[in-house]
Amino acid sequence: MRLPLRLGLFYGAIFIGTGASSPYLPVWFAHHGLSGARIGLILSLPMIARAFTAPLLAVWADSFRLRRTALVVMAAGVTALYALMALPLGFAGWAVVWFAASSMYSTLSPLADVITLKRAAQDGFNFGATRAIGSAAFIVGNLAVGWLITKGSPEIVLVWMVAAVALTALCARLLLPADPVHDEGHVAGLPERMAGVGELLRDPAFLTATLSAGLIQSAHAFYYGFSTLAWKQQGIPESLTGVLWATGVVVEIVFMWRLEPWRRRLGPRRLLVLGAAAAIVRWTAYAFAPPLWLVFPLQGLHALSYAATFLASLELAQRLSSPRNASAAQAVNSALSGGLISGLATIASGWLFDRYGAEGYLLMSAMSVAGLIGALRLYGIPRLD
Repeated sequence: MRLPLRLGLFYGAIFIGTGASSPYLPVWFAHHGLSGARIGLILSLPMIARAFTAPLLAVWADSFRLRRTALVVMAAGVTALYALMALPLGFAGWAVVWFAASSMYSTLSPLADVITLKRAAQDGFNFGATRAIGSAAFIVGNLAVGWLITKGSPEIVLVWMVAAVALTALCARLLLPADPVHDEGHVAGLPERMAGVGELLRDPAFLTATLSAGLIQSAHAFYYGFSTLAWKQQGIPESLTGVLWATGVVVEIVFMWRLEPWRRRLGPRRLLVLGAAAAIVRWTAYAFAPPLWLVFPLQGLHALSYAATFLASLELAQRLSSPRNASAAQAVNSALSGGLISGLATIASGWLFDRYGAEGYLLMSAMSVAGLIGALRLYGIPRLD
């Protein structure tokens, strides 16, 4: 099996689980009696902590000889933690278990990105097409679990998540290449690994790029946490929720699979600006509960608000890092995109949803404006010319 396909199938294993957890874990929590504010708090705690946990996990991952080893270990650990959530742990217990599981699970993709970006540059294959396999798997999980919920119980969400992450652990061992962490073959000591992280955190160009992308990506917080519940309030059936989410991911796949030459010509800075502009339009429109016929084309903006921003952030992090801190760069980038900023936005989203419903999207519009300002500042950084 060719390497791009093997890497794509690994992304598929990750995202077939995320396709269930992202839209439907709030439904599972609500089924167990948690309020919107408590759901928002549980979802946000690991996001907030990712500013610290993601770099630490990346440093730990680089302590192994092979890059895939850490992914095998973390996926196996998440499998056990997801299974624990089936116990009647209550709010506090679920918060602790979800914190540990989400911290590790959210680090799998950026560590896989390090492997795939390097191999794509070496072997000349399309990173976007490989990564799009994961997005396609997200749709499968999304539609399948949405359909299963309408036929049965929300408990299927957790069952699907456990099975998916167990598959991820298996795929990490069987599909990922045996790439060394360091080309020289040695295992870097802790001081050397921590020094690489410090270089990133002292680099204003890196921080501007990651914070700007993080604001735009984190502006999806209300959508990820509460779009399913908001659409339900507006009379959109749960059977269509999966279709709406899938619509956004389909255009994301087309963007990553077919528009690679255009993306390269455009460059990461312009992509980031486009992503911010699309996010402003999208979230502002959602705040005013648009009719179903308009929601579908608005979901098409996911290609820019998410996919363009995501690809721009990966390339910016790669350009502004060195080989010795590449793992940390992608982990920090991911931690800001789906971490601290997103966690705070998710907490605010839970509070806003309980009080204002869909109007909570206006905070996401404001975050996108801030991200746009930061993206425009990147034009003054010579290293990106």
